[in-house]
Amino acid sequence: MEQQPPGFGVRHCQAIMTFLCLVLAYAMRVNLSVGIVAMTDSTGTNSDLKVLPWDSSIKGIILSSFFWGYLILQVPAGEMARRLGSKYPLFIAMLICSLFTLFSPYIAQNYSWQVFCATRVIQGLLQGFFTPSINAHMSKWAPPLERCRLFAFVFIGSQFGTLVTLFVAGYLAASPWGWPSIFYATGLCSLLWAVVWMFIGADCPDTHTSISVEERHYINSSLINTSAESKTLPTPWWDIATSVPLWSLLIAHLGQNWGYWMLLTELPSYFSHVLGFNIKNNGLISALPYLIMCSLTVVFSWIADFINKRDILPISVSRKMWNSIAHWGAAAALMCLSFTSTVTGAVVLLTTSISLNAGIYTGFLQNHLDLAPNFAGLLMGITNGFANITAIIGPMITGFIVSDEV
Repeated sequence: MEQQPPGFGVRHCQAIMTFLCLVLAYAMRVNLSVGIVAMTDSTGTNSDLKVLPWDSSIKGIILSSFFWGYLILQVPAGEMARRLGSKYPLFIAMLICSLFTLFSPYIAQNYSWQVFCATRVIQGLLQGFFTPSINAHMSKWAPPLERCRLFAFVFIGSQFGTLVTLFVAGYLAASPWGWPSIFYATGLCSLLWAVVWMFIGADCPDTHTSISVEERHYINSSLINTSAESKTLPTPWWDIATSVPLWSLLIAHLGQNWGYWMLLTELPSYFSHVLGFNIKNNGLISALPYLIMCSLTVVFSWIADFINKRDILPISVSRKMWNSIAHWGAAAALMCLSFTSTVTGAVVLLTTSISLNAGIYTGFLQNHLDLAPNFAGLLMGITNGFANITAIIGPMITGFIVSDEV
């Protein structure tokens, strides 16, 4: 194993940019969770904005519509990233998605909810490129001994984007600019990222123009299980379909997604209609679980790398340990939630349930690269695509069950 070059490297820059990509992707995804509360609030202070007459079932459909498009392109996106690289798919997807976000307030106020729903489906289609492409991208940039930290840092972007959006969106919705400013802010930031990415993004160390010889050699020599000709390798579809470890990975991904996305899309509405928080406090309290989850992800990733470097546990045992913390811990907190009758108890248990999901970033989300480094993006596309079926079902079922919101 080559000695790690000192200081800040190009691989760290790529990690920061993909981290920001996920921050903004989730900002554009989550903005509606808080926005829809203000969009349908007849008691809002901004009388210039149209109050949208969407009942809970319509809101459930709209909140889930993003995932109708999101799951469709997961597998093709993974293959595209492997064969064509990840730079341009990420750029094009972010650019178009940001434009749709900027036009969302106009569409919502001037067209039917079905048209607005269609724009969310299109945004979901575009964002279907992000996770598989980023997974494939970082498989070319993250050396094994830095993998837990770099991957955890990159994918913590989803939680950071969530918490910032939930926190800021509440204040934007209550500001003189009203709820449209939520979409304008996230759309403009995403547009800026796309411009910067075109200048500093690179598919792999060999195509980066300013990386040092030492860092390029360090990365390439450490990725001994990744073929330099991975773009031309035939895809082993039968081996993938019959892989028992991949099926277990898919089941873990499915289970985690159901609870996570149900809570993410419905949490602001729960805090508003059930616990009675106003729009500012709603955003603040909704962001709290994701702030703690970000902190735990950093802690877990450093512990995981420490364990891996010193061979304290086999990689497979380490992955299962973190998965157990994420799945069983979150499930236990949700079960306890059904027995609490206080606002404080509900907030504590919901925060615990969501924050323990930090274990997935050192657990099953790293397992795609463990199983097949050359096809990490494709495997992520497969499991992420199927797992997000639950992200469609969860909000819709919740919307139909919780019909009176009290």
